[in-house]
Amino acid sequence: MTNLGDLEIFSRVVTTGSMSAAGRALGLSPAVVSKRIKRLEERLGTRLLQRTTRQISLTEAGQGFHARILGILAGIEEAEAFVSGRAGAMRGVLRISAPTSFGRLHIAPHLMPFMEANPELTVNLVLTDDFSDIVGEAFDLAIRIGELEDSSLVARRLAPVRRVLTASPAYLKRRGAPAAIADLAQHICLPPHNQDVWRLEGPEGAVAYRPQGTLITNSSEVVREAVIAGMGIALRSTWDIGPELRDGRLVQVLPQYEGSRNVVLSAIYASRQFLPAKVRVFIDYLADLYGPTPYWEHGQLPG
Repeated sequence: MTNLGDLEIFSRVVTTGSMSAAGRALGLSPAVVSKRIKRLEERLGTRLLQRTTRQISLTEAGQGFHARILGILAGIEEAEAFVSGRAGAMRGVLRISAPTSFGRLHIAPHLMPFMEANPELTVNLVLTDDFSDIVGEAFDLAIRIGELEDSSLVARRLAPVRRVLTASPAYLKRRGAPAAIADLAQHICLPPHNQDVWRLEGPEGAVAYRPQGTLITNSSEVVREAVIAGMGIALRSTWDIGPELRDGRLVQVLPQYEGSRNVVLSAIYASRQFLPAKVRVFIDYLADLYGPTPYWEHGQLPG
């Protein structure tokens, strides 16, 4: 039978990305961690990790094995917390994937209170605009902005996402303000690469508009800076440009139209059945922080 300690060491190597980091988290030397991983692989009769001088990655067998032991380790963690009466004391590593801009603006500034309340918990926050493979990349949860899709993953809605068409006063003075959706064809639009179609809702219901522009970028932050600089019209979330709308650096264009209300902010995780306490507590923290009317809508930070 496989030693449960070996499973924890293996999982920690996956989440931290190195044997030395896993050793520091567990109070073990890198040599001991390497020996335990080798013992586990020999017992299973297969290689779980690919090792190079620069990085460690999961083999195909390692990916499947890791996905299956997560529930086991989470169940043990929950059982220990229940028996010890320390359900509120979170321990271990919490690995989170989040969109780059949102994570920088609305997760990172609020980590300190959460981490002070859970001093034994290490937070590994990975910012990326790609949709991470939660199971394959060993994330405990992912924060995503988009329409919820049917999948094997579990999603919890955290907050609504309001998106508006916006431009700078300088751009509108130079090019004029559009009076109807059709007028956008005479303007420079600034869509990120993943917004080939702007899905809007207006007086006539749902509207799909394909924007055209001369700036092509895979960076949402580049689009944000471009619209503030007066390069064109963009569809932006209020969590991203709230301060600029309030101080007048940006103004709303075609205010009768907004982005689809099906786009929401959600926490995504692998399984409802084996949800670790550390994941549940962090999701609850964000849900309370943002609320049904997020603070960025009225410009007041949570107190």
